[in-house]
Amino acid sequence: DVHARPFIMEWLLTDFFGQYTAEAKERFLVDLGYGRYELREEFNTQRKVADYFCSAEKSEKDEMLENALMGLIDDVLFIEDADQKGKYHPRISGQHTYSYRALSEYEKWSYDRLYNDFFYRRHNEFWYGKAMWKLPPLLESTSMLTCAEDLGMIPDCVPAVMNALQILALEIQRMPKDPKVEFGNTWSYPYYSVCTTSTHDMPGIRAWWESDKAMSQRFYNNVLHEGGEAPYFAEPWICSKIVDLHLNSPAMLCVLPLQDWLSIDGQLRRQNPNEELINIPAISRHYWRYRMHITVEQLMNETTFNESMRGMIAHSGR
Repeated sequence: DVHARPFIMEWLLTDFFGQYTAEAKERFLVDLGYGRYELREEFNTQRKVADYFCSAEKSEKDEMLENALMGLIDDVLFIEDADQKGKYHPRISGQHTYSYRALSEYEKWSYDRLYNDFFYRRHNEFWYGKAMWKLPPLLESTSMLTCAEDLGMIPDCVPAVMNALQILALEIQRMPKDPKVEFGNTWSYPYYSVCTTSTHDMPGIRAWWESDKAMSQRFYNNVLHEGGEAPYFAEPWICSKIVDLHLNSPAMLCVLPLQDWLSIDGQLRRQNPNEELINIPAISRHYWRYRMHITVEQLMNETTFNESMRGMIAHSGR
């Protein structure tokens, strides 16, 4: 079970603990010799770590140490089955772990083959059967148009099920379905789909733009087809171009978050784009508390914005 336990080597500790590496080794780790460590018994699960740092008033240092320990515990290639002890399955995104980096090229090839078979092929028939058993009664119970959240890791059977049951796909430009491209092409979206600029589980246009300068530069040059250096902030005209791309896509429906609509108006949008985030999936205890920073009555009276929005929609033919 060596690949089912955290891979902790001397050379990677600084990446996790930074300036607190020496202290972390003393408090949380057991030295196994030859540059390898394991977690002390009282810190060897994420639940134990969370309980240890559960103080309501955590310092910045405590936050950093907790996140580092959580990351170390995550650094495995396989997870033991909860019901069948002694049996293991690959960890999702195992290729992004230090454990994976330490494998030989042949071992990486072997792991990738096992990983792809488990997540993308082995259970296809199972999931297809479950979908065709459960979904038709649900669809028949409502007259609503149905859209799937077919993002991320999905089995090969999903498109076939969606086509058979006439379920619309969800298209998000920064989460393209083609793994070979960085950004989706809004002009190639299928008609039977719903497109959007962002969802409740991700930053809006502005926070996303500021999160990675190199990424926004590539988007600026390759998607917006603008020359030169990209602005640091997502200026209103940039947000407007992104919104316009979605409005003019072939997708049957274009449903955009209010935050991204407001981003096209420099006076109306929030000052801090990070306050536009609704949910943070990585934080299990995060609760949804987003509220508009203006009232509906104020929004109705924003003549310039409303006319601009109405004009963009009309120009796109929607």
